[in-house]
Amino acid sequence: MITHNETITEAPKDCDDTGAVWESGKKMFNYLKTRHIKGETGHVAFDSNGDRIYAAYEVINVQQPMLSSTRKNVKVGSFFYDEEKGRMRLKINDTMLVWPGNTEKKPEGIMIPTHLKVLTIEEKPFVYVRKLLDDEIDCEDDEIACPHFNSTDGNEKDYCCKGYCIDLLKALAQRINFTYDLALSPDGQFGHYQLKNHTTGIGTSVKKEWNGLIGELVAERADLIVAPLTINPERAEFIEFSKPFKYQGITILEKKPSRSSTLVSFLQPFSNTLWILVMVSVHVVALVLYLLDRFSPFGRFKLTTNDGTEEDALNLSSAIWFAWGVLLNSGIGEGTPRSFSARVLGMVWAGFAMIIVASYTANLAAFLVLERPKTKLSGINDARLRNTMENLTCATVKGSAVDMYFRRQVELSNMYRTMEANNYDTAEQAIQDVKDGKLMAFIWDSSRLEYEAAKDCELVTAGELFGRSGYGIGLQKGSPWTDAVTLAILDFHESGFMESLDKEWIFHGNIQQCEQFEKTPNTLGLKNMAGVFILVGAGIVGGIGLIIIEVIYKKHQIKKQKKLEIARHAADKWRGTIEVCICIPKQYRKHTI
Repeated sequence: MITHNETITEAPKDCDDTGAVWESGKKMFNYLKTRHIKGETGHVAFDSNGDRIYAAYEVINVQQPMLSSTRKNVKVGSFFYDEEKGRMRLKINDTMLVWPGNTEKKPEGIMIPTHLKVLTIEEKPFVYVRKLLDDEIDCEDDEIACPHFNSTDGNEKDYCCKGYCIDLLKALAQRINFTYDLALSPDGQFGHYQLKNHTTGIGTSVKKEWNGLIGELVAERADLIVAPLTINPERAEFIEFSKPFKYQGITILEKKPSRSSTLVSFLQPFSNTLWILVMVSVHVVALVLYLLDRFSPFGRFKLTTNDGTEEDALNLSSAIWFAWGVLLNSGIGEGTPRSFSARVLGMVWAGFAMIIVASYTANLAAFLVLERPKTKLSGINDARLRNTMENLTCATVKGSAVDMYFRRQVELSNMYRTMEANNYDTAEQAIQDVKDGKLMAFIWDSSRLEYEAAKDCELVTAGELFGRSGYGIGLQKGSPWTDAVTLAILDFHESGFMESLDKEWIFHGNIQQCEQFEKTPNTLGLKNMAGVFILVGAGIVGGIGLIIIEVIYKKHQIKKQKKLEIARHAADKWRGTIEVCICIPKQYRKHTI
């Protein structure tokens, strides 16, 4: 502390004075906890509580020879810090020991192995498995070599593992002092009952046996299972479980329902029936307006202006133009109704148009801008799951704890029979099919599905958790390590170590990003409004087509008028000739004829 220019004050003289605070003492305590010192007596270090670690001790055997009252202390071993291995080691010379009862024979007891065979399985985010590249010799610092169990290829370092459970395994090994070899599940499964044929002297018998991780533990070919292993009654009958290192349940993963954006997305606010009724109403109102103004004594058809010329009557084309102009809120320059009765209908139609346009605008915003519904399913009690529909497929993983859960539940038997044909071999395949839209609902452990939903904002978990349980460390029946592992896990929960693993491996800080993504309104793009532009294009094409028809019709009309004019001219000429003949006086008729 002096070398770091720390000011050291004098310690309080009365240590029983609870009001006395020695600031230098606090600083010294922190220095002791954070520094390792090579002292005269060896390696000096302290843990976060200020307790001594890495100390060196002599193991003394108190011996009293026969027929002697004198006792002597004999050094038979030591407990010391091994710098090469970075941990404490116990070394004892058994040949020098005198056991209680003054005998040199070692009492019978249980030898607890300190080098354990640990099995795990690939299950993100708890265990990530990576195959070593050709140019790689060893795993990275945060990884552990994990060959497949009982592999015969001889390449023990072909695979490397890291993740939630690997960090937990490292912490357990350091806390309760054991070494280990890590291996992957031999068949890639957690374990379930399967039928096997056994040949005996009498004949062949069929017997149920566990496979996967559970099978290796039951057969005592492994000591520990450190994996997201669900605690359930079927497994607890054959293996030991520690206290849960993570509490979880079962939930449903699905893809968020997306609102389809098609060329006619702008028509979605109204149903087809309503659109048809609006179209029909426009033309019915136009027809009634025409009739009212045609037969009303105050309409344009019957009123004359002051100079004696008749006003242009409201024809049917003008009435249709007026009805559409009011509906679309466009200016109307001609053909407005003149009679009071027609104008009353026009005002009612204007009110109708205002309500229709306002409703359409509000619903268009709801369809194209506001956030999408989060889930299609309400949870495990959704009627579509209980009475599975043909277009709704759900599945889980074969032989898993979730599969066992559904077998136990009588009320879910109908659902399980439908699911059984769709179940997958691995969770990865099922999750990928959910992303691709091939599977509607994947039922699995909440921890894994929450991780997937946090990683991909297009995925979501539906409903509340059910079938609550926990993940535990699996051990052999009667294993001497059970209590030590359980106490260590409880201590990890109290210290916040398990919570830090959750933040690091499961959530990845992506939950807030997804929530922000959900709150952000969708931006309208060409895909949403393409139909409007196509409608304008159709109007342009339709206008061009109609003007071509009008030109052709006008030419036909002009040609017809020319023929009529020629005929009329010929008729007039013939009529004039006849009139000349009739007007000749009588005295000249004979000569004229």
